[in-house]
Amino acid sequence: MNDPRISQHDATNGPLRLSVLDQSPIAKGSTGAQALHNSVDLAKLADELGYHRYWVAEHHGTPALACASPEVLIAAIASQTSTRLRVGSGGVMLPHYSPLKVAETFNMLDGLYAGRIDLGVGRAAGTDPKTALALQRDRSRRMPDDFRQHLEELLAYVWNRMPPEHPFARLAALPGRPGKPDVWLLGSSPQSGIWAAELGLAYAFADFINADGAMTAAQYRETFVPSNELPAPRTAVAVWAICADTDEEARTLSASFRMLMSLMHRGQLIPVPPVEEALEFLKCPRSGLDRIATGRRIITGSPPTVRAGLEAVAREYGAEEVLVVNVVHDHLARRRSYELIAQEFGLTKERAAAHA
Repeated sequence: MNDPRISQHDATNGPLRLSVLDQSPIAKGSTGAQALHNSVDLAKLADELGYHRYWVAEHHGTPALACASPEVLIAAIASQTSTRLRVGSGGVMLPHYSPLKVAETFNMLDGLYAGRIDLGVGRAAGTDPKTALALQRDRSRRMPDDFRQHLEELLAYVWNRMPPEHPFARLAALPGRPGKPDVWLLGSSPQSGIWAAELGLAYAFADFINADGAMTAAQYRETFVPSNELPAPRTAVAVWAICADTDEEARTLSASFRMLMSLMHRGQLIPVPPVEEALEFLKCPRSGLDRIATGRRIITGSPPTVRAGLEAVAREYGAEEVLVVNVVHDHLARRRSYELIAQEFGLTKERAAAHA
């Protein structure tokens, strides 16, 4: 605690825990396969640097993001990283799947990589309406919003607490027992915080989607109902941040993401563009940057700048953990960003193991 690089963001929570949320960006001129290999490479680096956990996100039908199956990528990453690093989903989009299938898959992962697997569950589609329809288990009708019921069924499987009178009770004997993954509820709206509190779940808020989540996080902690799995609330916040040697360089690297989002708001989906192309695009007064700024918090800068920004967001949310997410064109620049953040916070594998 005497190292000035170690965050003192909250005296009650102790040092800020740093983790990674990876969206597996596909660079223009590259392939989805290379993006997946880049994710494994970045996970190995995060393990070496001392990040606490590594989550991969689920997206469908976009040329910009490669991971459509978090469980596949989780297995690849867990097999090539140390037993210290937690690996999980950020998240699995439950509306597309049956609770039993998700429970079986993640229990198998925990059976293979015991004590390391996180099951982060999301409610969003992670894609456009047409792609969501293609993913649905029943296309004959519009699917009801039964997320809460399916989440409770999923928890009953994972926690092995299915009531004996339930018609699926015998199915709770999952294949990866005796272990079980840690379950997190992910969200970017007040409803997710309400459900996480009611069900006694750890909660991760997507600030990179909605920067107005501090009240939701506070309400979650205030109304949290302890569960057998989690006696006290646990809050993490996912923050978009890119770090470089200088503030100017980091801002320049972020141009790729800003162009990507600008075109997405117009309904145009593209791979992650090179910085030079993005800078030219953004010179246009009609590029739509004003829409990106709405509800999006983007932290860019040198190591001290990014550290100050991440600590400020953590204080705002009362979070003990920050998941750093970013999208850039150059994989080496992305690696460098996570290296600089780790160095600035004084991360080491030993410190991360002690904190865990």
